[in-house]
Amino acid sequence: MILPTGVATATQRLPLLSARALPFLYLRGVPKIGFVPFLHQNRMLTLGVSNKMVQSMEKCDVGIENTLGVVRPATEEYAEEAMEALKAGKVIAVPTDTLYGFACDACSLQAVNRIYEIKGRKHTSPLAICVGDVSDIKRFAITDHLPHGLLDSLLPGPVTVILRRGESSILERSLNPGLDTIGVRVPDCNFIRVVARGSGSALALTSANLSGQPSSVCIKDFENQWQHCALVYDGGVLPSGRAGSTIVDLTGPGKFKILRPGRHS
Repeated sequence: MILPTGVATATQRLPLLSARALPFLYLRGVPKIGFVPFLHQNRMLTLGVSNKMVQSMEKCDVGIENTLGVVRPATEEYAEEAMEALKAGKVIAVPTDTLYGFACDACSLQAVNRIYEIKGRKHTSPLAICVGDVSDIKRFAITDHLPHGLLDSLLPGPVTVILRRGESSILERSLNPGLDTIGVRVPDCNFIRVVARGSGSALALTSANLSGQPSSVCIKDFENQWQHCALVYDGGVLPSGRAGSTIVDLTGPGKFKILRPGRHS
């Protein structure tokens, strides 16, 4: 996703609570997208694809057979291929819990530049990063000032948290130069989380569309851009209604700012 650079639309104090710290963003009960539900293997078909995914793929009307040969189902058995592509500095397209996105190794300047080229976006618009688990966030941003359990109450889910990088961040300074903050996502989507864990790095993540064009909820929405991706992972039609993640500024101690309302905001 491309992060907004405008002024926040709301500011509130953070209570010293964890799971209820941001009640309007509390995500318990939000249905998971059926990409590889590890704890529910009985819901998977023989090929490791859920009935729900099969149905949504049919709605999208894009099969695995494709002229470019880049489309794969967003299932665990294809995650290793995605990891290798990322480590090689390639750009891939993946489903999240909100929209489809372009992803690459956040520590590869060449790959990050490629994402900007694909989107036709100016480098002054910052990129968010995606990590596999909430516990990974502290490797890339400062979290010590946050109430205990706050991040776990928001993530995984359709929320981007804005945090300060800090001197200990392992992110390359070439990512979003001139900014001391970074937007971080942990999507509630098994496939991209597995890929992020296995990549050994954070993923730079932005919506899979040309700058200024509608966001993508199906891989057919950005079919003209498949040629720019090493691989395109099909998770079917996403139920977000083209709403992106809610962006929340958590850089200041004891307060938060809503920079952009989004899904389940």
